[in-house]
Amino acid sequence: MTADLSQLVKAYDVRGVVPDQWDETLAELFGAAFAQVTGADAIVTGHDMRPSSPGLSGAFARGAAARGVDVTEIGLCSTDQLYYASGAFDLAGAMFTASHNPAQYNGIKMCRAGAAPVGQDTGLTQIRELVESWVDSGAPASDATPGTITRRDTLEDYAAYLRGLVDLTSIRPLKVVVDAGNGMGGHTVPTVFAGLPLDLVPMYFELDGTFPNHEANPLDPANIVDLQKRVREESADLGIAFDGDADRCFVVDERGEPVSPSAITALVASRELAKHGGKGTVIHNLITSWSVPEVVRENGGTPVRTRVGHSFIKAEMATSGAIFGGEHSAHYYFKDFWNADTGMLAALHVLAALGGQEGTLSALVAQYDRYAGSGEINSTVDDQTARLAAIRTAYEGREDVTFDELDGLTVAAADWWFNVRPSNTEPLLRLNAEARDETTMTKVRDEVLAIIRG
Repeated sequence: MTADLSQLVKAYDVRGVVPDQWDETLAELFGAAFAQVTGADAIVTGHDMRPSSPGLSGAFARGAAARGVDVTEIGLCSTDQLYYASGAFDLAGAMFTASHNPAQYNGIKMCRAGAAPVGQDTGLTQIRELVESWVDSGAPASDATPGTITRRDTLEDYAAYLRGLVDLTSIRPLKVVVDAGNGMGGHTVPTVFAGLPLDLVPMYFELDGTFPNHEANPLDPANIVDLQKRVREESADLGIAFDGDADRCFVVDERGEPVSPSAITALVASRELAKHGGKGTVIHNLITSWSVPEVVRENGGTPVRTRVGHSFIKAEMATSGAIFGGEHSAHYYFKDFWNADTGMLAALHVLAALGGQEGTLSALVAQYDRYAGSGEINSTVDDQTARLAAIRTAYEGREDVTFDELDGLTVAAADWWFNVRPSNTEPLLRLNAEARDETTMTKVRDEVLAIIRG
């Protein structure tokens, strides 16, 4: 009899409640399966600050080592620090984190050498099937000589690598408030920012996987309220919030107002294009603002639109040789970082752009934030397919309206667009709408929501 891991193994990673859905015994099987599917003779592992992370990571390492794989453990790290190690050492890797999920959750983000993603179509399905087949009897014995497990600290090297990609030495002094949300930003920011002309005001830098202050998900407006208030109190130049594993960053301006991740994507894209001589491909997913492809074209680049999700972005980055990619979820991907996502590198670009001129951040990003957006609005529905069909029917008779189904349903007109896409894991439809002005956006948003919730 095989166990059903369908609720544990997601499209891009492993994620579930510990110990109800998985534990160290299962983590050891995942390590053995990862070794077998990747065929790696050496791997690197890291983990976040959750109470269960060291044990799960250690069990995974034992499972891999038992199959002849040499394991380098880098210990406490951010997810992009693990990607750095995978790229710099050319090793397959596994990061133990559940990102912004509550404390009782944990997970594994896996990659092949060079930080190439392991997802549903690139090995994760085979890993799940192996673990399912081994649950009752254990992994079969291996003829290989057991591998070694060694420790290595990569924090200084990771920080130096990032600082080598963005020149911050000549920027004007900036006062920056950073909310780490008790996540891994509290571990990485002091080292990455060391020696830079920054007056750092730290918030919630204490590593605590129980998240005592707020959920470490800066995309939820409730979780940046403290940061907004502190930026205003300190008269800071900007604020930066990281999620639990510090692979995403969210920015607020000097007024404490949120800066759209699409505006950050456009800003960083313009800088990356300048760095590459005004040429290059930039990836953006289909819910980013119209501003992004416009700015890319204005700066000499070629925009390429993809589905939502890091596996799609990374695949397109590799196929097209793109120099940069951005998602409205505040994930930012860099060719110079093995096509992997790193919120820290995006944050350094923002600091360099702001510090390289005398104006405020709100004035700087105004050129990149041109339209009115709804943000993502989730609605619980009984039948995702039927609701999507109803939306299409409602708009099909209108002139000058286009449709595409790259990811859910996107409907566009001259002055507005919206996308509705189903969640893969919950009975939800996710709406994103944008228009040339706030009044039109509100009208479109409310019209579509009425159909979704009707």
